[in-house]
Amino acid sequence: MIDHRRRQIEEICDVALDRPIDERAAFVAAACGDDETLRRDVDALLLHAQNADVFLATPVDALSAGIFASGQTSFAEMEIGSYRIAGSLGAGAMGEVYRARDLKLNREVAIKVLPEVFATDPERLARFKREAQVLASLNHPNIAHIYGFEEARPANGSGSPVVAFVMELVEGDTLAERLAKRLPPPGEALSMARQIAEALDAAHEQGIIHRDLKPANIKVTPQGIVKVLDFGLAKAGALAGETANATRDGAIIGTAGYMSPEQARGQAVDKRTDIFAFGAILYEMLSGRRAFDGETAMDAVTAVLNNDPPELAAAEPHIPPALTRIVDRCLKKNPAGRFQSASDLVFALEGISPQSGTAAAALIADGRTGLLQNPPTAWVIAASGALVLVLAIAVPLYLRRAAPEPLVTRLDIVTPATGDAYSMALSLDGRQLAYVANGDHGSQLWVRPLDQATGQPLAGTEGAMIPFWAPNGRAVGFFAEGKLKRIDLPGGAVHVLADVSNPMGGAWGADGMILFTPSSTDPLLGVPATGGPVTSVTHLAAGQAGHHWPEFLPDGRRFLFVVSTGQPETYGIYVASLDGGEPTRLMPDATRAAYAPPGYLLLAARDDSPPPGASGSALLVAYPFDGASATVTGESIPVAQGVGSCCDHGAFSVSAQGILAYRGGVVTRRQLAWVDRAGHLLGALGAVDDSAPSFLDLSLDDQRVAFIRAVQANIDVWLIRAGESVPRRFTFERAIDSGPVWSPDGSRIVFRTFRGGAYNLYEKAVDGTTDEQPLLVTPLAKAPQDWSRDGRLLLYSNQDPKTGTDLWALPMTGDRKPFPVLQTRFDEIQGQFSPDGRWLTYASNESGRYEIYVRTFPETGGKWQISVAGGLQPRWRRDGQELFYVSPDNRLMAAPIHVALGTKALEAGAPVPLFATKLATGVNIVPAGFQARAQYAVAADGNFLMNISVDEGVISPITIVQNWTVGLKK
Repeated sequence: MIDHRRRQIEEICDVALDRPIDERAAFVAAACGDDETLRRDVDALLLHAQNADVFLATPVDALSAGIFASGQTSFAEMEIGSYRIAGSLGAGAMGEVYRARDLKLNREVAIKVLPEVFATDPERLARFKREAQVLASLNHPNIAHIYGFEEARPANGSGSPVVAFVMELVEGDTLAERLAKRLPPPGEALSMARQIAEALDAAHEQGIIHRDLKPANIKVTPQGIVKVLDFGLAKAGALAGETANATRDGAIIGTAGYMSPEQARGQAVDKRTDIFAFGAILYEMLSGRRAFDGETAMDAVTAVLNNDPPELAAAEPHIPPALTRIVDRCLKKNPAGRFQSASDLVFALEGISPQSGTAAAALIADGRTGLLQNPPTAWVIAASGALVLVLAIAVPLYLRRAAPEPLVTRLDIVTPATGDAYSMALSLDGRQLAYVANGDHGSQLWVRPLDQATGQPLAGTEGAMIPFWAPNGRAVGFFAEGKLKRIDLPGGAVHVLADVSNPMGGAWGADGMILFTPSSTDPLLGVPATGGPVTSVTHLAAGQAGHHWPEFLPDGRRFLFVVSTGQPETYGIYVASLDGGEPTRLMPDATRAAYAPPGYLLLAARDDSPPPGASGSALLVAYPFDGASATVTGESIPVAQGVGSCCDHGAFSVSAQGILAYRGGVVTRRQLAWVDRAGHLLGALGAVDDSAPSFLDLSLDDQRVAFIRAVQANIDVWLIRAGESVPRRFTFERAIDSGPVWSPDGSRIVFRTFRGGAYNLYEKAVDGTTDEQPLLVTPLAKAPQDWSRDGRLLLYSNQDPKTGTDLWALPMTGDRKPFPVLQTRFDEIQGQFSPDGRWLTYASNESGRYEIYVRTFPETGGKWQISVAGGLQPRWRRDGQELFYVSPDNRLMAAPIHVALGTKALEAGAPVPLFATKLATGVNIVPAGFQARAQYAVAADGNFLMNISVDEGVISPITIVQNWTVGLKK
């Protein structure tokens, strides 16, 4: 039990430390909820961690162990000064409270003890003393009195010094306990409310704001006298000796459900924040339910920010309208709309009764029966009539109410580092978030309930990508190891449903059918979520090369999908139905779209002004959408800038309740580095680059490198020489220019460019004597792969709607008529000629996963599989005697190649691992597809030039947004 508690404390503290300082308190309040002891322990550990000297000297587990142990310490029968402790009364945010006996004055008292772990912290100790000073400055019958302050060692002489202060012992229940037993009649509620308001007025007069007013901090004696307690979180603006950092604006302090909106946002607060809390308490006393409630503390905070409680007048007709209006005014979201002082509040409450005492119950109906508690006398009736007349005229003028507009609220969730920032999904009910992140077993699928402080990795999901939720939120679909899989929650088994090679999205329908795309060149397929036969759901129309990124519409039968490969005139977002019929193109944008209530399509569009350093950045936009007719009804509206986007897939998700989640464009820091066969870093080529360098190609003299960079939302080819630190731009068009390949003599570069509506091949002289010229223009997408050593042939990949990604060759002399090299119903990618031109290596998914092969060239007949457990990115050694590739676990593998002299008999030795790579992944780097290229090159001396990730992984937060559509209306 202790270990579990310790882990819970440490996890909450770890996540809090990842947040900005001004957001930590709100996170802790939401994570701990009503568990005051947990909140106190987390606060203590957090304070220690924020003190660099203490934190560096003390392990976190030791700190948490000490805190937990202190929470279990019993002071029973101990003596502190002249006070003998008799038993525990409870624990609050700032200490533990005990019943004690004053041995000198022979009276019962309450003694509040600062736990030992807090007593060693100067800030907490000062805060504890300040609470005592606050109480000493207040002298009011509705505020518990303080008798003294003690700093002493327990009378038995053991243990550390104890810091405590002695207070008036208030017998009776807390207001929270009383409300749990019964609902007070409105007259009794009015009496207690007026006493609470008078206590607040007295505190505010002394410049003291309570900041944690709630039923648990209010005692009611058996005689009906109210005592406000626990000023441990009070902000004292007028006390002598107040330090600048004693109570920081920007730190969110309070209790979910009772804190004001400005308090919940971490903004500066004044006495009107206590008035809001008072309104929430009075509402609860009158209705028997919380004004702002939810299943979790986070839900309660969200309600405070966005919602109004149900009208009291409608639900509780016996409550006087004037009292209802007072509650309404106290609960205004804008502080300017509330009572501006507690004295005004007291005046309004007293106005409901014909006298200023506690006899209001004589005039107000009983909350349960609706009958008057006492027979009305003639003067009461007259007074009541006069009162009604006065209220009818004065109160509407005094208590004007404007319906507050829902507020857009944002919450950033920091996940562990990840190499796949784009794999994330909200559950349909918006209560859970699935994402891919690094854990103890590598990259895994994680699930984070939004009412909990941390997410948890799911065992058996290593290598997961592209998660999607079951409609009921009890299972998640994902892709890993060449399979479509399902995992049941919580902690269920992983089930394999279908084979995939290059998945391009999945969606789970209400009837249990899962739609998915097994590769970039397939239509949508369907499989029952419980397992079963795989069936075709869509069919590729003329010119289409694949159907990607399915998303169901709310009716559970119709769905969206994307066409982004093939002939450009077919590109777009389509809608189709499980009931059959031809799909309809909604719009030409070729990127994943999702339906968002109450009637929008969300998609990631090109961002012409991305945040600095963000690669793969898009503009999230919303199109008005009529779900009944499945038509777009208006122009795009910006929603969020700098949203991640890769491979026609935006890093966003939206729930059926309209909660939006998105992840920002990733700052990708990479570097070109020289590495030897043992994996030792030999040196760098250029500086660390946050412009997503990729697709490198090394010239045959090993002196120049061509690669691409994304600068100011434009992807171009850049060049750098050995010994230089700054690259220079080589292409300048606004269109995407990518995938450069050197000519053997180093005089020209061929690259792919998105000009004319498709990816075509262009070439340009390196010395600048000629401009960029079209080399091969066809309707199909294509990308250069390699240039034969003799300069005669250019190898390129071609995206064909019928056969997928194929390898073709373009003669660089003569009639220049291209011809197919490998054209099957599978994908053949990442091809490279052998140095002598007699062999061709490539990766193919013909076995169900990508493996490395070698075949004879140009004639056919000989073919050998080199890899044994999957592989990508094959590259020849310069002498042709060895073949390298990257295994699924990112190790560089080497396989010896031997060819008997004068024969075509190739002998490949068993592949052996050389070292674990840190090759870059991310935007423009995909495991498969016509544009896929290796992220390393092999130099003549046998060393490797690698495009490596400088960072361990992406740690950009996932942003959760509620009421995001409010901004669309302005």
